[in-house]
Amino acid sequence: MKYIIGVGGVTNGGKTTLTKRLIKALPNCCVVHQDDFFKKPDQIEVGDDGFRQWDVITALDMEAMTNTIRGWVENPVKFARSHGVVVPPVSEATDPDQQIHILIVEGFLLYNYKPLMDVYNKCYYISIPYEECKRRRSTRQYTVPDPPGLFDGHVWPMYRKHRKEMEDSCLDIEYLDGLKSKEEIYQHVYEDIQNTLLNRL
Repeated sequence: MKYIIGVGGVTNGGKTTLTKRLIKALPNCCVVHQDDFFKKPDQIEVGDDGFRQWDVITALDMEAMTNTIRGWVENPVKFARSHGVVVPPVSEATDPDQQIHILIVEGFLLYNYKPLMDVYNKCYYISIPYEECKRRRSTRQYTVPDPPGLFDGHVWPMYRKHRKEMEDSCLDIEYLDGLKSKEEIYQHVYEDIQNTLLNRL
């Protein structure tokens, strides 16, 4: 059985923290990070707001990301092994279809790309308010540092625009409160996934 989980959310909302814990806890679990598909800085265009457009879908090679996810769908065992995930062999007594394979797709613009909208079995989205998001973002060290004014001039307006698009898309998304403790968020999502998987077996 194959199961794809989306962990989306606002910048610095806690997506990666949650994903890392889920990978350790769930069986045969692989991950695809959207951040791994950013184009090179010289390929990122400068927008009308005067900033390089990092927070838009065209900043990402979404085709490559889609192909990576399709590769997992075609052969989760091969994908897992090539990414260093140990998959226990299926014994003869076990029905191979009963073996669960999980893929977590993590990123800030997961639910705004049409070709991927129907791949998720479960969609989560972590939100935090403006003040907290700005505070967390200001404490992070990025490979390409944020220029002054980027958060208010580009990051937050793009988040609001994409969030509205996402809410209008009619995808079944469960919204999570990113102000709750990391433990609370993790426990809720982990139990939710376990219950869903049990009901599907």
